[in-house]
Amino acid sequence: MARTRFAGLIAALALVAGLVPVAGQSQVPKTAKPYRIGIIGSGQQGGSLGELWARAGHEVFFSSRHPDTLKDLVARAGATARAGLPAAAAAFGEVIVIAVPYGALPQVGRDYAAAMRGKVVVELGNPREDRDGPMANEAIRKGTGMASAEYLPGVRLVRTLNALSAVQVRNDAHRAGVRLGVPVAADDAEAIRVGVQLVTDAGFDPVVVGGLARAREFDRNTAVYVKGMTAAQIRETLKLPAP
Repeated sequence: MARTRFAGLIAALALVAGLVPVAGQSQVPKTAKPYRIGIIGSGQQGGSLGELWARAGHEVFFSSRHPDTLKDLVARAGATARAGLPAAAAAFGEVIVIAVPYGALPQVGRDYAAAMRGKVVVELGNPREDRDGPMANEAIRKGTGMASAEYLPGVRLVRTLNALSAVQVRNDAHRAGVRLGVPVAADDAEAIRVGVQLVTDAGFDPVVVGGLARAREFDRNTAVYVKGMTAAQIRETLKLPAP
């Protein structure tokens, strides 16, 4: 009985300290600056990241063309999460996260341009010809960061979280010891700052690579893509200076 009371006291102290336990992971600290995050595309990657951000204290709006399918995801994410249509997520978020197959990105850019204009937009798709068609080859040739900027005019674009697999997001977020590194690239200082914070709040170690032109260095099939590297290993591989 005493042991049970002691465990309850520890749990209460964790809540007071702003720490949320996650099964199989170290405790999740509350964010220093909560955002309203609208997620367009709530599949394995977008859904898993949204759960992590909700647990960290952000307000998260998951979206799908069939939002009724997101009830379990919202329940897992907790009281700061909700779900609806993509247009509502785009309007809700002060930060927008786009986690759709890359071939759908041009349509997202057209459909929600007005709602996203001037906002920080995190885009984490990876073009693949077998899924997205010929446009994928053009995006790879340009570098995905530069191609995405053309599809999303008027936003403050940041490329990040694309170089992690959904399995890594689920299994390695907030892991004990040295965290996985995650590259970040943007041309806008505010986009960099928000990207760094969201990577940190998701339980990873951000590595600022540079502007969008350098985002090609962590595109699919590059030396750091889904390799499970630490931040130090990413910096070494990409020849970045120490922080």
